[in-house]
Amino acid sequence: MAEQYDVIVLGSGPGGYVAAIRAAQLGLKTAIVERELLGGICLNWGCIPTKALLRSAEILHYAQHAKDYGLKIAGAIEADLEAVVKRSRGVAKQLNQGVTHLMKKNKITVHMGEGTLKSATSIEVKGEKGIETISAKHVIVATGARARELPFAPVDGKRVWTYRHAMTPKEMPTKLLVMGSGAIGVEFASFYNDMGVDVTVVEMLDRIMPVEDKDVSTFMTKALTKQGMTILTEAAVQEVKASDKDVKVTIKDKAGKVSTETYSHVISAVGIVPNTENIGIDKFAELDRGFIQIDDLGRTKTKGLWAIGDCTPGPWLAHKASHEGVTAAEAIAQELGNKDVHPHGLDRNNIPGCTYCHPQVASVGMTEAKAKEAGYKVKVGNFPFIGNGKAIALGEPEGFVKTVFDAATGELLGAHMVGAEVTEMIQGYVIGKTLETTEVELMQTVFPHPTISESMHESVLAAYGRVVHV
Repeated sequence: MAEQYDVIVLGSGPGGYVAAIRAAQLGLKTAIVERELLGGICLNWGCIPTKALLRSAEILHYAQHAKDYGLKIAGAIEADLEAVVKRSRGVAKQLNQGVTHLMKKNKITVHMGEGTLKSATSIEVKGEKGIETISAKHVIVATGARARELPFAPVDGKRVWTYRHAMTPKEMPTKLLVMGSGAIGVEFASFYNDMGVDVTVVEMLDRIMPVEDKDVSTFMTKALTKQGMTILTEAAVQEVKASDKDVKVTIKDKAGKVSTETYSHVISAVGIVPNTENIGIDKFAELDRGFIQIDDLGRTKTKGLWAIGDCTPGPWLAHKASHEGVTAAEAIAQELGNKDVHPHGLDRNNIPGCTYCHPQVASVGMTEAKAKEAGYKVKVGNFPFIGNGKAIALGEPEGFVKTVFDAATGELLGAHMVGAEVTEMIQGYVIGKTLETTEVELMQTVFPHPTISESMHESVLAAYGRVVHV
């Protein structure tokens, strides 16, 4: 007889394991099915270990520029690639062990193996215990996504990489091409550039980081070019031919000129594909390009079946997946009779995006262009870091904060930042948007001095003609 649960979560990434913990906290008998590593891609191969790599590159950058801070470092400063990768993998292992502990702490049963939906509320697991069938009153699908591979650029793991290969290189590239300028592409471009690699970024659209505000894209193009990168926009990769020694890449530029260049390695960072094949989901849920269609609480079209995270519509971010996991768990608990939980649907306009390149990029809400397209008359504030005392003292005067307001109501529509520590600062605006704040509350907020966050205040003031320090 199949083992019975209240909730089964298929997949243990940042959406799945958080959903399982919240369900267990609410008193539901919970199980999780995982085919590879607890913590999923984000924890083991994505968000966290990449930040460990980027931190190593950042320290190297500062060491190489020690004289800018009045310091002298004797001897050669160089990267130990093997040690850098080892540290990153160690961080991932530590966090994987942490999730394992959380499963035990919350009395969540873990079934290791490949899971396939046999019905909307039962899963066949092929794994360490052979083949077993488990069932529940509700199932949450959290199978995530993987890197998209292009037919003309086959990934071999030696010369042509996805992010997984780029995180554990056996050798340092000498000349690297990064295809795609989204967050993953730009982060790896930044890492390898800081490590001393000759980096080229190619983007099909007319600007890099195309989901960001145009001012951010313009700033980042100049910043990355100044750091030594080559940026190619409105350019299409037509062919990638890898050999044992190098990769020959044919690119058509925006003028229509076709040329072939040789690189030591190529990183393909051109989007994701949802992991929804061969799990039986197509029988019970509506799919759009493979992504499971859900309502704002995570319900599919079939009662008892839910979905969260990167296998559902975007944005495809770990923190969005975790939030969806909590929301779905609470909605399930409510359906099972818990009157003390009150889940709220996800507002995608309040999900921040962060790119941990050098300099950092962070944003939330509408870009200026999107706000205008939506019919808003806007007030826009822009404050440069060169006007901020803390940024100058840190030696990080390159950057800015941009805010976009509805001119009629003062609603904060969007915020966009480039520069040191902006991935930490963006949450201030996220809270403001969630609380439906206007410029009045933001102007009346006291920001501590000296902090880079004062630039956030000044940007709001700038939108209303009251900026102080420029």
